[in-house]
Amino acid sequence: MYTPVHNKQEVPRQFVIDNNWKMFAPLLLIALLVNFGSVLGTEDAHLSAEEAQGVRYANRCEACKILATELEARLGETGKSHDVIEIGYSVDDVRPKKRTEYRRSELRLLESLENVCDRVLEYNLHKERTDSTRFAKGMSQTFQTLHGLVDKGVKVDLGIPYELWDKPPVEVTQMKTQCENMLEQYEDTISDWYFKLQQDKTLKQHLCADHVLKRKEERQCLQEQLPSPKKPAINKKKKGDNEEL
Repeated sequence: MYTPVHNKQEVPRQFVIDNNWKMFAPLLLIALLVNFGSVLGTEDAHLSAEEAQGVRYANRCEACKILATELEARLGETGKSHDVIEIGYSVDDVRPKKRTEYRRSELRLLESLENVCDRVLEYNLHKERTDSTRFAKGMSQTFQTLHGLVDKGVKVDLGIPYELWDKPPVEVTQMKTQCENMLEQYEDTISDWYFKLQQDKTLKQHLCADHVLKRKEERQCLQEQLPSPKKPAINKKKKGDNEEL
């Protein structure tokens, strides 16, 4: 008796794809992890190379402290105006516009914020100090000494052209970028302080201590101040010293 032979049941294509994916997914995950690890290793090596050359970028406390300092200084400059400005817009110019003092206006805030981070480039790196006061305006003691040697005819080789000595170092140019990013991220926080809180607390307190720096240990630099300049020694004459004519 003839018995028909049944064809082998075909495995659905979707089932094959799903099973293949389950087989290769762990291998793909391992490959991604290995590749990600190599990228991190490259970045760590890059950072280590920079640190080996003495590069130490500003942390969030240092960047915020200088942003707050410069913005308050800029507001101090623009706040001297006693002008009264008109705000509002009218198509037919019939309705009277609102008048307000410039120093209380949003316009003053916007003009003060504009290019405020460019002021960071006025800072220099004072490597003779290790805390946040290493970022300060004016020439560092190190470069004062080096310029003095050059003026005396001593050949000094720093590995960079002499005309670049007074250019902002990489730590300062990087801090300008940090300033711009922080300004964009905390624009509303700064605006709240300007309109509601500037009579109660400083911008450094409101922006840095209350919002940017969440942990207490991050805020240490906010209390650091530049050392007082040393007073020149005065030679006192003793009694009996002959005065020169």
